[in-house]
Amino acid sequence: MQRILAIIERDLRKFQRSPALIFTTLVFPLVQLVILGYAFGGNIRNLKLGVVDQDHGYEAIKLREMFGAVEATARAFVTIPYDDLGSAMTDLRNGRLSAVVNIPPDFTRDILAQKDPQIGLMVDNTDNFVANTLESAFTDIVSDFYKNGVSVRVEPTLQLETVEVYPYTPYIQFLLPGAIALSIFITAMIGGGIIFIDDKARGLHEGYLVTPITKAELILGFNLAGAFKGVLAGLVLTVFGSLIAGIADPLDPWRLCKMLMLIAPASFAFISMMFLMMVRTNDPLVPRAMFGVLNTLLFFPSGAIYPINAFPTWRSCSLKSILSPTPSTVSRPCF
Repeated sequence: MQRILAIIERDLRKFQRSPALIFTTLVFPLVQLVILGYAFGGNIRNLKLGVVDQDHGYEAIKLREMFGAVEATARAFVTIPYDDLGSAMTDLRNGRLSAVVNIPPDFTRDILAQKDPQIGLMVDNTDNFVANTLESAFTDIVSDFYKNGVSVRVEPTLQLETVEVYPYTPYIQFLLPGAIALSIFITAMIGGGIIFIDDKARGLHEGYLVTPITKAELILGFNLAGAFKGVLAGLVLTVFGSLIAGIADPLDPWRLCKMLMLIAPASFAFISMMFLMMVRTNDPLVPRAMFGVLNTLLFFPSGAIYPINAFPTWRSCSLKSILSPTPSTVSRPCF
């Protein structure tokens, strides 16, 4: 029993001498809890919504007030007024907006004439989660439009016309860019972390340093080699992933060149980040403990599998609010 206790004491002392390992194993799982808790199925909020009011009549003002009520309570979207539909659609196609609502010029006149008025909802359907959230919110707004009473006796039917800006995008195609980045990151974890630490533990770095190779050349060589492997992994997944996802013309040379221009700096950035994190690490257990957490921290909040609008906003929290939560802190957790 004494010999067993000696082994236990040695292992615990070794664990105590590695603050990075203690922090990774004890604190990072709490971060994973927050990330994974909002990475699947969180409430999507604060979507940017362009509102084009071409009517400026009483009913249009009342409809915009309903938008403001949803913005202040449910916070599903944030309205941004536009003077013309063309500029709003340009921002929608450039990714500055999630959707555009168009109130036509004769909106109030159609209601007073007891016709069936229409409003248009143009959505960026490349993200099906965001598009479905906005369609659901505006369906509720349309159904509630006449509940507070209108100025006519016969209530016309307000119709919501939803227009999808792009063709239907399957989820596997939506996930493909995140999978490409994940393959590059895994290559960087292995080439820039595990191999680097293992070579240091085996004493290979001392062998490099007794040669004419400088430290800068050594680091640059490792980074370029890891970046090359990341580019190779990214291009392979781009081609075969495009075939699996059903993307048209996956072998188009111009498209592959543009993807190469994106994958190459991403690979070098990932491998440089891993070397920067591992350059002063001596314990071979630290990178193995960190990689799973890093994957969670970088991949899930990236928007590759679920919109980042589902995550709470950054705000400061005191230790008292964490240990003694109130209803407000439960509904708006620290992040």
